[in-house]
Amino acid sequence: MKKTALFISMVLIISGAFAQKTPPPTYSDGNTSSGNSNVFAGGSLTAGFGNYTFNVGGNPEVGISVKQWLDVGLAFNINYTSQRADDQYIYNEDTRYRSFNYGGGAFARVYPVNFLFVQVQPEENWIHYSAKSYATDYSYSGTVSAASFILGAGYTQRVVGEGSYFLMIGLDLLNNAYSPYRDSYTHANLPIIRAGFDFYFHSKKK
Repeated sequence: MKKTALFISMVLIISGAFAQKTPPPTYSDGNTSSGNSNVFAGGSLTAGFGNYTFNVGGNPEVGISVKQWLDVGLAFNINYTSQRADDQYIYNEDTRYRSFNYGGGAFARVYPVNFLFVQVQPEENWIHYSAKSYATDYSYSGTVSAASFILGAGYTQRVVGEGSYFLMIGLDLLNNAYSPYRDSYTHANLPIIRAGFDFYFHSKKK
């Protein structure tokens, strides 16, 4: 219940930020951009890896630069995760796992300096998974939901009103067994690596 309340609160805060009239950014030559050029869209690619585990996906996003040091927005994701069977019984009991998930959440990105940022992102994911035990020849599958809370830090080149690109490394701070960022036994909190770009709408100068 607390996770759901946090997720809803973040969405409401971001919806309010979109509704506000924010001033257009000022360029170094004194001109301002036309239109609501604080609004941006873009996304990133995700890659995660660990012992016997692999994760890849995409994360489209839309947001607004509320301040020079703060972006907020909504992000969506689609991910594929697999874990190879380990016949040594170290990482799993000789069982192959596969999962496909989709979901979304809100994010806030804070820039303490121009080229570095810290990001928080609560998510809700829906996961379809399957498993096959080579030890017992037993298979099963199902669909579940899982909440995640990503905390990350990254490097960026960003000009409000024009565009940006970024590289982020993060972790899921929650301990949900079905999180796409953990292995099937929750033994590993897999590093989340995202590289992407954003572009601003109507960034043409006057």
